[in-house]
Formats: sequence, structure tokens, C-alpha cells
Amino acid sequence: QRSALVIGNAKYRRSPLPNPANDARAMASELRKAGFQVIAVEDAGLDRMHAAIDEFGRAIKPGGAAVVFYAGHGMQVSGENYLIPVDADLKRETDVQSMTLNLATILRKLEDSKSRVNVVILDACRDNPFARSWRSSGRGGLASIDAPTGTVIAFATAPGKTAEDGVGPNGLFTTHLLRQIRIPNQKIEDVLKNTRKGVATDSRNEQIPWDSSSFTGDFYFKVSTNNVAAKMDAAAPAETPADSAVVAKRTLAVGN
Repeated sequence: QRSALVIGNAKYRRSPLPNPANDARAMASELRKAGFQVIAVEDAGLDRMHAAIDEFGRAIKPGGAAVVFYAGHGMQVSGENYLIPVDADLKRETDVQSMTLNLATILRKLEDSKSRVNVVILDACRDNPFARSWRSSGRGGLASIDAPTGTVIAFATAPGKTAEDGVGPNGLFTTHLLRQIRIPNQKIEDVLKNTRKGVATDSRNEQIPWDSSSFTGDFYFKVSTNNVAAKMDAAAPAETPADSAVVAKRTLAVGN
């Protein structure tokens, strides 16, 4: 009951990006290894992005886990965050609502799905090439947003700040995020905290990832059943033969 939508937009007509396609492929691979059913899209226009979101919405199971990862250009306008398709031709600020994807569309889809936990990861805080000439473009980066109930939203950098795309095959934020996702038995809070530490160190505190969360449970990208069983055995009191079956069932439930 784990579903994921991964979008990497790189081939823009104006200001193409070198890393988002690689970021999306690497993230899709890691999520599949972690047991997610992944819908992956690269260099998507607006119609393809909407179609992928609809497909993703149908794939999410009530009570399950849903992850959205987006790498590409994004912008904020009047406090709203927008993800930019590769076919967008934004000549003026009024084009944004009709030619881009409002992040609220994804959040509504997650809310309607009745999933237990939602994780939205946005590596979309690069300098916006479209708004540079707009008189009212305001701050760069993405706007701060309160996560809906049961949701964690992770940004590559702080609200209103921009992030570099990176010099390697992956962006700086995604590079560290992938490293942390590969480590089993880390709660999502620790994944994001350790990612933040790594990015801050490598950028000399020029880029500080940020997140907003209203999730009160525990979520792990990867779980090692052996480690969970070992921890439970170490913490459990001496058991009678009749108790053994109960402990075994408990261990399987936590591992899954």
C-alpha cells in the first residue's frame, strides 16, 4: 500500500536544467526498492502532469502511504506555489494559473485519497527564469506552506530562498536525500534532519533545506526486519513457550 509519483522536468525551452531527470530516475529507483508502486514522468507538459496526478490518485490506497517527488522549476506568486511544466511559455504573471500546476492540486488529491501518510518532496527552489522580468515577481524560491493533516512537505531550501542545481549528476539536496533514504529504520524526521545537515555542510550554510509537517505517526522509507526483530528481542522480558508465537507475530507486523 505504498504509492509514489515522481516528476523530473529538465528540458525547458528557457533555462533548461541538467539534474532533474537524473534526480527523478534515482528517486524512482530507490522508492521501488522500498516497495513503492511508482509512477514516473520526465519532461512533462501540463497535460501530462495532470494525467500523471490522476493516475497517481487512483493508485493510492486508503490508509496507505503516498510520496510525491518533483524536481524542476517552480515559483511562488501571491503566496501560492506553482510547478512549471516544460511547455510553459510564461510571458506575464497572469499566465501562471493557466500554464502551470498549482501545488494545491496535488495536496487536494492526497487529501481525497484518504492515505494515512503523505510525503511531498520539492526540489524546485531554483532561480525562476520566467519571473526575472516581472515587475511584481517578488521573492525567489517557493512560499512557506502549512502541511495538511497527515502530511510532510520537504523543500530543498528555506522559503523564499533559491537552491543551486548542482554540479554532479544529482542536485545537492537530492544527493543527500537519496543517501538518507537508503539507510533502513530511519524515521522520516531523521531522514530530513540528516539531509539538512549534509546540504548545509556542503553549501557552507548557503542552502538550508526546510520542511513542514503535521504528521504524528511514524514513517520509514526502508525497514530492516532483522534489525527490528533484534531490537524487540533485546527489549522483551523472558518469555514462556506460549508467548513465543505472540512475539513472532508482533515482529512480522512491525517489519511490514
